[in-house]
Amino acid sequence: MLTQSATPSSVKAWDPLIRIFHWSLVISFVIAFITEDDWMTVHIWAGYAVTSLIAFRLFWGLVGTRNARFASFVRSRRVVMQHLKDMLAFKPGHYLGHNPVAAVMVMLLLTSIVMVAFSGIVLIATEGQGPLAATLFSSWNGDWMKNIHEFLADFTLLLVFCHLGGVFISSFLEGENLARAMVTGRKKLRPHWEDVITSQEAEHNL
Repeated sequence: MLTQSATPSSVKAWDPLIRIFHWSLVISFVIAFITEDDWMTVHIWAGYAVTSLIAFRLFWGLVGTRNARFASFVRSRRVVMQHLKDMLAFKPGHYLGHNPVAAVMVMLLLTSIVMVAFSGIVLIATEGQGPLAATLFSSWNGDWMKNIHEFLADFTLLLVFCHLGGVFISSFLEGENLARAMVTGRKKLRPHWEDVITSQEAEHNL
């Protein structure tokens, strides 16, 4: 048990790679979205950046630090619904990583962005470009793929706005600036997180 004097006021929540990934993805997605019609070369390279970032996140979600791993925050439907009820009652629980409802949004965003990236790569393949240009995807209907790609991009943007709304609401309900936590990597220490501090100290001393 930690003594009061030894207990810090905040605890590490997000590792540097997760934070770099998060803000790099934001920048890359915004660039890709706003350059879709007029700056195709920039759009395509921003799309490649998004694809690379998502590939890294999927990898880091399996072998990364504790709070980065999918197994640490993807929870059952029962737990998600209970947390949603707690939020509606203005009494949400505090989680060091993603809360159960936020975890659903994370997985939706990752899935949607994967679909956007894949449809974009197939789209340029129909024009004889990209890594799939010499495959069967190059024979797909370009107009059809363009419509799918644009729909998925718009749907992802809708999810982004939902995500921003969720961050704002959760920050208010939990008394935690979640956007700042994704910059600093730290959250306010909660009493039931003392075991996390002990675990981090043990890892640091290894």
